[in-house]
Amino acid sequence: MTATSTTVYSERLSPSAGWWIALMLLSAMTSLLALPISQVGAVVLPLLVAAGVIVWMRSLSARVVVTEDSLVAGPARIERSFISDVTGFDASGSFAQRGHLLDVRAFLMLRPWVKTVVRIEIADPSDPTPYWLVSTRHPQSLAALLSPSPRTV
Repeated sequence: MTATSTTVYSERLSPSAGWWIALMLLSAMTSLLALPISQVGAVVLPLLVAAGVIVWMRSLSARVVVTEDSLVAGPARIERSFISDVTGFDASGSFAQRGHLLDVRAFLMLRPWVKTVVRIEIADPSDPTPYWLVSTRHPQSLAALLSPSPRTV
């Protein structure tokens, strides 16, 4: 991304509240593991596990950023001039895209807590990657930004 690029779309793919609640409950349950050994450990261990879970879950968050000239999906970046077609998929369509329709050469930036994806076709003859499959909570909006003729399935 250059310093002159204007961000036209930005999304952080953080875990949903349900994931946070489930993992915090599991970390609280670790007090039961430490209780027979030490009452202090029954308080300290869940706090340490919760801190570790928070750091771990934050590290799993990814960003999708579209600027005037590029797309950044997690650690990967591509110039928009190499994007030929974009299709947004609802939950059932994305299940098929992540499953039996997946090409092993595709670049994947998927998060399990986001059920919808966009498929971004790559038109770079020197790149062996046929397309990117990117998790997004707004597949129609992202497809509309990246493609002159977006399709939603």
